[in-house]
Amino acid sequence: MAAYIVFMRDKMVDPSEFEQYMAAVPATLEGHPVRPLAIYGKLEMLEGPPIEGAVIAEFDSYEAALAWYRSPAYQAAVQHRWKAGEYRVFILQGL
Repeated sequence: MAAYIVFMRDKMVDPSEFEQYMAAVPATLEGHPVRPLAIYGKLEMLEGPPIEGAVIAEFDSYEAALAWYRSPAYQAAVQHRWKAGEYRVFILQGL
């Protein structure tokens, strides 16, 4: 059953750290099949507090999504995202 990791950026604080993060992410996906569904596209908040941007990525399963997120490669890359901005991130299992 598919699962989705959703990244919601509330506030960018360091664009140079974000650039480093974006440059590092592709290598973290090797061996982790993923399908990007949305990457910082046009966004309009309909309810709730505003966000600056969002990413939605589909994985084959909840376990596969967690395996990528917890992988040493992604954990090294995510250090840059944490410095780059304020985010909320969650995994959602599909139907």
